[in-house]
Amino acid sequence: MSVQPILTAALRTEQDVVNARQRARTLSAMLGFDRQDQTRIATAVSEIARNTVTYGRGGTLRFSLEGQGNERALAASFVDQGVGIAGLSDILEGNYVSPTGMGMGIVGTRRLMDTFEIDSGPGRGTRVRFSKFLPRGRSEVDIRQLTAGLTTAMPSSLAEEVQVQNRDLLTTLADLEEARGELEQINTELENTNRGVVALYAELDERAEELRRASEIKSEFLSNMSHELRTPLNSIMALARLLSDQVDGPLTTEQLRQVTYITHSAEALTALVNDLLDLAKVEAGRVDLNPTEFSTSELLGALRGMMRPLQTSDRVELVIEDRTSGLRLHTDEGKLAQILRNLVSNALKYTEQGQVRVEVSTRPPGRIEFIVRDTGIGIPEVELKRIFDEFVQVRNPLQAKHKGSGLGLPLSRKLAGLLGGLIAVDSTPGVGSIFTLDIPVVLPDAEGDAGRDAGTGRTKILIVDDEEPTRYVLRQGLAAEPNWAILEAADGTEGLRLAQAETPDFIVLDLNMPGLDGFEVFRTLKGDPATRDIPILVVTSALLTADVLKRLEGAIAVLPKSNLSRSVLHTFAVQALQQGAPA
Repeated sequence: MSVQPILTAALRTEQDVVNARQRARTLSAMLGFDRQDQTRIATAVSEIARNTVTYGRGGTLRFSLEGQGNERALAASFVDQGVGIAGLSDILEGNYVSPTGMGMGIVGTRRLMDTFEIDSGPGRGTRVRFSKFLPRGRSEVDIRQLTAGLTTAMPSSLAEEVQVQNRDLLTTLADLEEARGELEQINTELENTNRGVVALYAELDERAEELRRASEIKSEFLSNMSHELRTPLNSIMALARLLSDQVDGPLTTEQLRQVTYITHSAEALTALVNDLLDLAKVEAGRVDLNPTEFSTSELLGALRGMMRPLQTSDRVELVIEDRTSGLRLHTDEGKLAQILRNLVSNALKYTEQGQVRVEVSTRPPGRIEFIVRDTGIGIPEVELKRIFDEFVQVRNPLQAKHKGSGLGLPLSRKLAGLLGGLIAVDSTPGVGSIFTLDIPVVLPDAEGDAGRDAGTGRTKILIVDDEEPTRYVLRQGLAAEPNWAILEAADGTEGLRLAQAETPDFIVLDLNMPGLDGFEVFRTLKGDPATRDIPILVVTSALLTADVLKRLEGAIAVLPKSNLSRSVLHTFAVQALQQGAPA
């Protein structure tokens, strides 16, 4: 470090203390410090100089410039040959103050300056060094000019210096009063803002409750209407079959065609009603899973038979490849078959020539993957996020030929979630689409899965964040899954308690929290055998440096809050719940 000496002065008498203060003020003014910093530097020099004379039996003071470029600082160094300072650590920690104020001078100086060092011991006296960084734009300093200015400055008498101190004190008090007024104004504005935020939270909670009620009403309406529509539809289909079978007499060719149209329309409407009913049941959490044991060869054989009538063109080949050698599954066969039927039927509808290929393979640990590939028209990238929304259909040239309700994919995704799985999609317009269904080989149940709530069978997710708005956003992002129970903690201590008491399946953790911060919560959870395997997703507004990422090794991901979205959060949660703790 570059050090440029400016002035060295002896400290023997009270007048030397006065001179040291006057020189500090003069020097700081020549270096461009503002009025408050001039007072801070002069006061700090005066306090330590007085300690040097009073307790150190005299010594020396040296002013110097340290550092280079924009990192230069004015430094003051004091050396005495006194008896040293007893209990220095207690003084620095604020646990002891001498009756004469020596400790207050040391602690106060350390607070006023940018850097502070002190070394003291019996037989070697006391050494104090502190510095204040120069104002920005003062990188170029003429040392000779500074030395000349200090040499020609007339030392002040004690009375004159007291007057200067009084003026500085009055100025400081005026500045403090002005700052107090500004602070009161800011506090008033904050109170008004807080009232507005509280009102906003109340309104958001009200809207969330309205949305919840609307969702319940929608599910109930769909369920009721589906049941009401099924009865007349079943009657229409039964009557149409009687007519087409010509039980009561022959029909003309035109009449048979009309009856066929009636039958097809009734079947399409029945399929729509069935989808609506299934969707309403899933959203209301009323779907009962019936896991049974079956093999992939049995499942795919039935699927091949169901899909054969949909192969209306010789230009499209349906290929089913089982790479699992007839693996045995224990899950809901009906729900799994329903998902695969939707995926394969969509692929056949929108593939005019080429191939629809179903590939089945295993994935560790204990999972199975169904991939449906086609060489169809594909899906534009901008539409990929919408295809799982209800009643959404992507516009394409084949839409007029193959109409649908827009419920197949949303229902399939929700059913996949019930089976503990996830549906992913990748598509290129003009090339084709790839839909991937990933589910566990054995369906987790309420009794066998330690990560389930014994009372409700729901997956538990813990959110640990001290900011209510962030918890609200995270809560909303995870609320789409009806079988996820959300736990919340507003600080690290409560979060750690809930994690150890509830053993959640997944944790979303903030870092910057008062008291016990996220780093300590993360370290404690990963060090406890009971919680170390819980997947933890870290979301933070802190700068993601290499050191921060190293301290969070073992997290499934570390995400900035600014880039957090509902889809990203949902994807990480589903993947973590599927895969368990990271390897």
